[in-house]
Amino acid sequence: MHSQILCSGTAAAVAVRRMRNILGSVVGRDSWMWRTCEVKLLNTSSGDTVKIGDITYKIKTPRNPELVPVKHISDSLPQAVAQHLRWIMQKDLLGQDVFLIGPPGPLRRSIAMQYLELTKREVEYVALSRDTTETDLKQRREIRSGTAFYIDQCAVRAATQGRVLVLEGLEKAERNVLPVLNNLLENREMQLEDGRFLMSSERYDKLLQEHTKEELDTWKIVRVSEDFRVIALGLPVPKYKGNPLDPPLRSRFQARDIYYLPFKDQLELLYTAGPNIAAERVSQLLSLATTLCSQESSTLGLPDFPVDNLLPALHVLNVFPMLSSQQLVQRLYPYTSILGKDGRTAVEGVLSRFELFDARRQPAPSAVLSVSTTKDAGGHANVTLGIADKEVTFQVPSGTNEPRPPNSSSNFINTPSHSQLIAEMMQSHMVKDMCLIGAKGCGKSVIAREFAEILGYSIEPVMLYQDMTARDLLQQRYTLPNGDTSWRPSPLVTAAIEGKLLLLDGIHRVNLGTLAVLSRLLHDRELDLYDGSRLLRWDRYQTLKEEQQLSDQQLQERSIFPIHPSFRVLALAEPPVVGANTSATNSKGQQWLGPELLTMFLYHTVTPLSKAEEMGLIDGLTPNVPKEAAEQLLHLTHSLRKTNDPTAQSLASSLSTRQLLRICRRLSQYPEESIARAVNKACLSRFLPSLARSSLEKSLSNSSIVDTADPAEHTRDYSSKVKDGVLTIGSVSAPVYNPSEKMKIPDVLFYDNPQHMMVMEDMLKDFLLGEHLLLVGNQGVGKNKIVDRFLHLLNRPREYLQLHRDTTVQTLTLQPSVRDGIITYEDSPLVKAVKMGHILVIDEADKAPTNVTCILKTLVESGEMILADGRRIISDPREARGRPNTILMHPDFRMLVLANRPGFPFLGNDFFGALGDIFSCHAVDNPKPQAELAMLKQYGPDVPDATLQKLVAAFGELRSMADQGTITYPYSTREVVNIVKHLQKFPEEGLANVVRNVFDFDSYNKDMREVLIEALHKHGIPIGAKPNAVKLAKELPLPEVKMTGYWTINQGGNARRKLLCPTETHPIDIKGPVFLRVQGYPCNRQESRALSFSEEKAHWQIPMNEVNIICDVTTKDDTLYVATCNPVSLYSMKEQGDTIHCIELYDVFPRTISGVWQPFVTVAPLGNPLDGQVVLHEEQSNTVLHLDMVTGAVRRLILSQDNDQPSAKISHWWSSKEEQGGHKMCRDFAHKNWLLFYKENGNQVEVLDVLEGRVHSISLPINLKSVFLVAEDRWLLLESETNKKFLLTKPMHMTAEDSGVCQLHSISDDPVSSGHGTSPAEVSVPQMLSSDQLPNENLSAALDQKIVSPNRILADTGSFAQLIVGFPDLMSPNEVYSFKRPADLSTMKSGESGAHMFLRGGLRTSTPKQHNCVSLLSANQVVRALPPNKVPLKDVYPKDVTPPLTAAYLEVTDLNSKKVKYIPVPRSMSVSPYTNWLAKVSETDVLIAGLSSGGVVTVDMGGYIRLWETGLDTLQRSLMEWRNMIGSEDGRPLQITIQRDSGMDVTAPKHGKVDPVNAPHVGGNQWAGGTGGRDTAGLGGKGGPYRLDAGHKVYQVSQAEKDAVPEEVRRAAREMAEKAFKERLKEIDMSEYDGETYERFSNAVKRQVQSLRIILDSLQAKGKERQWLKNQALGELDDAKIIDGLTGEKAIYKRRGELDPELGSPQQKPKRLRVLADVSGSMYRFNGVDGRLERSMEAVCMVMEALENYEHKFKYDIVGHSGDGFDIELVRADKVPKNNKQRLKVLRNMHAHSQFCMSGDYTLEGTEASIKELAREEADEHFVVVLSDANLERYGIRPERFARVLTSDPQVNAFAIFIGSLGDQAERLQKTLPAGRSFVAMDTKQIPQILQQIFTSTMLSNA
Repeated sequence: MHSQILCSGTAAAVAVRRMRNILGSVVGRDSWMWRTCEVKLLNTSSGDTVKIGDITYKIKTPRNPELVPVKHISDSLPQAVAQHLRWIMQKDLLGQDVFLIGPPGPLRRSIAMQYLELTKREVEYVALSRDTTETDLKQRREIRSGTAFYIDQCAVRAATQGRVLVLEGLEKAERNVLPVLNNLLENREMQLEDGRFLMSSERYDKLLQEHTKEELDTWKIVRVSEDFRVIALGLPVPKYKGNPLDPPLRSRFQARDIYYLPFKDQLELLYTAGPNIAAERVSQLLSLATTLCSQESSTLGLPDFPVDNLLPALHVLNVFPMLSSQQLVQRLYPYTSILGKDGRTAVEGVLSRFELFDARRQPAPSAVLSVSTTKDAGGHANVTLGIADKEVTFQVPSGTNEPRPPNSSSNFINTPSHSQLIAEMMQSHMVKDMCLIGAKGCGKSVIAREFAEILGYSIEPVMLYQDMTARDLLQQRYTLPNGDTSWRPSPLVTAAIEGKLLLLDGIHRVNLGTLAVLSRLLHDRELDLYDGSRLLRWDRYQTLKEEQQLSDQQLQERSIFPIHPSFRVLALAEPPVVGANTSATNSKGQQWLGPELLTMFLYHTVTPLSKAEEMGLIDGLTPNVPKEAAEQLLHLTHSLRKTNDPTAQSLASSLSTRQLLRICRRLSQYPEESIARAVNKACLSRFLPSLARSSLEKSLSNSSIVDTADPAEHTRDYSSKVKDGVLTIGSVSAPVYNPSEKMKIPDVLFYDNPQHMMVMEDMLKDFLLGEHLLLVGNQGVGKNKIVDRFLHLLNRPREYLQLHRDTTVQTLTLQPSVRDGIITYEDSPLVKAVKMGHILVIDEADKAPTNVTCILKTLVESGEMILADGRRIISDPREARGRPNTILMHPDFRMLVLANRPGFPFLGNDFFGALGDIFSCHAVDNPKPQAELAMLKQYGPDVPDATLQKLVAAFGELRSMADQGTITYPYSTREVVNIVKHLQKFPEEGLANVVRNVFDFDSYNKDMREVLIEALHKHGIPIGAKPNAVKLAKELPLPEVKMTGYWTINQGGNARRKLLCPTETHPIDIKGPVFLRVQGYPCNRQESRALSFSEEKAHWQIPMNEVNIICDVTTKDDTLYVATCNPVSLYSMKEQGDTIHCIELYDVFPRTISGVWQPFVTVAPLGNPLDGQVVLHEEQSNTVLHLDMVTGAVRRLILSQDNDQPSAKISHWWSSKEEQGGHKMCRDFAHKNWLLFYKENGNQVEVLDVLEGRVHSISLPINLKSVFLVAEDRWLLLESETNKKFLLTKPMHMTAEDSGVCQLHSISDDPVSSGHGTSPAEVSVPQMLSSDQLPNENLSAALDQKIVSPNRILADTGSFAQLIVGFPDLMSPNEVYSFKRPADLSTMKSGESGAHMFLRGGLRTSTPKQHNCVSLLSANQVVRALPPNKVPLKDVYPKDVTPPLTAAYLEVTDLNSKKVKYIPVPRSMSVSPYTNWLAKVSETDVLIAGLSSGGVVTVDMGGYIRLWETGLDTLQRSLMEWRNMIGSEDGRPLQITIQRDSGMDVTAPKHGKVDPVNAPHVGGNQWAGGTGGRDTAGLGGKGGPYRLDAGHKVYQVSQAEKDAVPEEVRRAAREMAEKAFKERLKEIDMSEYDGETYERFSNAVKRQVQSLRIILDSLQAKGKERQWLKNQALGELDDAKIIDGLTGEKAIYKRRGELDPELGSPQQKPKRLRVLADVSGSMYRFNGVDGRLERSMEAVCMVMEALENYEHKFKYDIVGHSGDGFDIELVRADKVPKNNKQRLKVLRNMHAHSQFCMSGDYTLEGTEASIKELAREEADEHFVVVLSDANLERYGIRPERFARVLTSDPQVNAFAIFIGSLGDQAERLQKTLPAGRSFVAMDTKQIPQILQQIFTSTMLSNA
């Protein structure tokens, strides 16, 4: 076939010359349909016609030739295109509207334009977007000289002028916008707003035959031209995103599928484009493209390959034939960024199939070598690139400035990867616009700026934000000074006309429908604007000019402008989130890069820098940063970036290059700062979820970054002072500012406290470095105070902006208002601050949507920002010169942003996540206890310290609970300050009442209330206590004091009576030291006086095993020491402290075989200078150990050389044979650092001097029973058989030289009168003898006579107390006064009745080791612990009261008041099974020791420590304080009195008349007995003589009665609840026993379930938060539409509403959770030890209860693993238990299974299988939680293997909870397993808590 084209000399010939038709039978996909067509232009006398194939069309001469498309037809017209054109012509002749449907790309538009160019039709083009409204299509009002006119828009213009309306992007328009056109399309009719009516040409012509044209004009009827056609271009919607076509609209179009060109045609095109390239390579590329567009690839979820971009890509390849194809494909189709793992492998498979996988072989361009402008026409530059060792020079467009040689900028440090990137960008820049993809803070903006400067471009940055509209992008409306409305071109348009480089920053944020407006600009360089002006590509503009012979001036009048040839677009975006669902709710993680965007740009990825490059960068930009610090930082960052753990990745994103540079800038100024602090600050680690925080800590320690606590931190003086115009905070100084506006400087009440000063010092450091600051913290921690104080000190004026939910970008910058019809803009505080150089404080930044706050980024980063009124903020004064409409940023301008912490319960927007790395972040926390206390003292100087301390402690605890997630509300300093202010003003109100001001918010949430009350009670805030709840023990009278005898010290010359005892001295041997571990345990100290007041002050539990036996307790100052002996260990703790230290001496005293030897130890704490050190003495082996409780050093002291040989005969000290006594230690003078040791029945005393390291042995002539140290130099000895007493006196200071002589005096015990043959008094055996004397006033009080004398107080079994007056110092006979007991204690039976007896294991056979008796000399009391059977219970308790079960009673004998009382000590929670051993220790279940503060401490056998207050004075004082704390409700009714000043003077007072009927009178100055009168007698008046109450009294129920609900009501409520419970059980067919069983599990986790459900609810609410709906006819005025309002538009409002999800966006899938519970045999076996199985059952119960009714959000199942296998089904995902019965069944199955299964362990396999299985399921996120008690080492599983399994699939978040087993194995495990992924629950109680933590910090962080 040959083509014949008939030409002639008309204008049509021009077109003909450009039309060449390549013919050749091309077989397309519909081969039967394709006939070859030729396009001919025939010139006949009647005008030109176009003939396509066999169809002809007659051309009319256009009226507006400049609206006809030019230069759209290519030289060679592919057959496929000719076919499409022929079809359009057919439809055009039929008068039908067409819809060209097909994949994204410019092809459909270009075919439409080619057709219009062929047929010479004028075009009206509209790009539809989601912001298009009907006014954009029909008519828009504009104001001209004060009147609103209707201006026809495109559809109306096209209809009336006979043009073709091209509608592009029908799927972008919102529903219900396009039906406006329905009638126009169908009947060519339309009613217009201004009253005109468009009518189809036929009807109009018919009417014209009957009426004149004038008549029709008066009827406002307008003819629609018969040439009017609509060509719609759209995407097929189910496949692509968008709104589906409205059926009525669809039916009005004829559709044509415009698919990509057939392979052959495409290949022809590509061959011509790339003559230098091997043909085979071209076809491979095309094959790849076609494969990736096929149906199969889209089912894999791969976006379409941008086929149209192959052409420009081949131009690049043509210049660089050595470029690797894979790199080229990566630029066209950046599959590594947009696809998940499966997608990537699929694409790589295709690549290798077509042999394009050649990146490794081909060199990449390495750098730009030089840039020079071309000689000829401007706008181009020659660029030389170095590739491998070749240099290639080529031409690229360039800007209007002078190009700058590469690498010459001071603030751009070149790194190899960046210079390679810029070189690659040069290649792409040659042909097309580009997009840079890179994570935030990796240097995109810097690279873009460098690129622009190399080519001499000016940059036009446009920051995109989420709700940006097409108008914001292209043109905005404004008013001219005379009030006319007009359109202002946006920066994007001016950049296009002036030929700048347009930077679109953040295209990942903008809605796709808005960006589509730009597709024509990017593909064709054409743009139609709202005011009707058109921008044309440079060459088309020139052609138009030549063809129509028009000047630029004329074209501009017709509003047609050229786009500058150098204009280019460079987009910046963050990497798409792989596999994220594209729902509208989750704007952060959008997969924004879809098929449409792929066609618009060539993509370049900014890879993160390698370590060496980043190091070079840091070196170049911060030259004097400490090397080592920078190395450590980079090591940490790169180790975080490398992992595939999402937690670590998110941490790494906080440590972007930008943030690292900031840290290094700071370190170079302050090199001594710790890196750990900087990293924690950058990551805001204080507010990270606990998992992420532990992960960060682990990474820090792996990178050997240790947070060295600054030792000077506590001592350093944090104060602020201003001196000579210089402000100093801590160690940083800054000059004070001198502002012009004084009134804007904040002034605030601020009490300095160290912590806030540290924050301010930190802020000042960053402020001086020029940073903008971000302060993040909970509510009420003083963020605003700190900022205001900071600015006050710096003397800086501030502007204040508070953000909220409805903040928009416009309100941030300008506030528009209308004055006299002209729009004026008020500057917002932000603009004012920029202009004046003030500090802008932005408060509540997290409340505004992140897409709004994003515009702060350009302001902070580049110092540029465009305002809504067209002005722009510029920071560089050079640029600002000569440019109109600029605001120069003042150099002093700074931003301080305040935000709450991200996450629950604030649920703000994650401001930190979006913009954290542009600011220097500071976490503001509640002050530490000391600082807070100091601050509160300033707020409440008169509030007692004890109260403040309680408040601080209680709130500290609540805060730590909030951090752990036990409670949701973080209580802050603000609340405490308010409480203290109240107490300061109204001191008589009790603390317990005032704290309710804070906690009443929680009074309706039962669980929360319990937690709070428990915490407050623990710290002794008696909330809820009644003032009369005082429960002190009953006092009984003491018997009369009698003088019962004398002690006479015999000093006769008789040698037998006065003996000299030889002494020898030798040094001691020391073995050791051995260092043992001192473990710290938290001490859960509870104040006991919460609900009632008793003698008990506080109590807590020692962390000990139940087999442990407590054998000694002693105190020194405020430290308590407790020794246990099975195994031997020593605990020490402070009376007020919060830690218990423990040393286990298991290795020093090994348990011998068969428990033959049961050690018994006593403790002696040493004094100054050996504070904190103790001596431990084991009685049987006489082992003496010296322990240092701080360092854990243990030394053995060997006293005598001969006792190393073990005695031949091993004896049991509990055996009935009592031949051998034990060794005893006397420790009364341990604080003087000497101790005395003796052996029972021995005759030697050894005195150990610890400081000198010597032992003095004293040999005695008698056998000892016991020794009492009554003074340092006088000791009372008892002889063993006879109980005879001796007094040993020794020289005060025994030195080694004069082994002084000790004298022994015998003491005779004489009764009062030995006349009348009375028997001698039975010899008293002292149990306790004080080593000091009673103060004189106490002695006088006890004996009821004034007396001053040395004395000692003694206790034995027969008396309450004995006073020996004159002993031991006076040699005259000493009088003995005693308070006799009614019955001797030793004669009472110690057998006890009933169960208690059974526990005790038989009768006690021997005297116990501990006597449990102490004297409190200052309180004049003797306290001893007695078993209940030795207490006169009948006297203590009334007849009808059963005495409580107690461990013992404390018998307090008070010698001042002559009373004795018995205080019950509660039973211990647990008792050691070794009962007969216990019986040897003490006859009661408690041990007792005196406290230096007055009072005693008891320790019961279960390790429970209680502090008691016994002294009367101290008790009274405490009771007063306690009552003050509760506050006195005196029960008097409140009266309300209003005082009026009536203005009348008071006349002489009088009684007034008495009203006979006694009616109430108010005021009036006449009646007696009124209320409120002026000078008559009455109540509440002004000046009457006396108060007179005539009995008009309101009867009031007393407060206590009011509070008490009547008993029957309470009973009824209880019965109702029980009934309901039974009904519920009946409903689900559950027995009551089962109900109770289930409740047991359910109640244990009630709190966790509650808090999880609260979080789930609030997240659900957050997801449902309403959005702004724009273009509404009612609502709030939309600022952006003010002008439209002026012109009289209706739809100018916005309101909040539920946003429908975008059509085509996938459904939100639920999250998928699997709990893998351990139901192996070991769980059952060890359940008895630590309850692990029950705890796991509780955890499972918690999961089931918490997720009930959230099945749509969470799909969960529970699987067990045991020796039987790893997939034991417990709960199926599709059949979750609905009620308690079904849940109990699940728990029962767990229990039964673990009871009967095989042994073995499948933890590893189970985890692996579950992860694989879950990964295959479709879900939003996948979680596996493994519970296991696996002893991995025992099964030979390496923890590394387990760690690999846990992180095996990045899609599945797997967590492991190990139930801690032996020793430190659990901790070893945690070291190897990935942080934040594995937990070791040493205490099984933690399992539910850990599970809750996992839930809150991961699943819910992004629900």
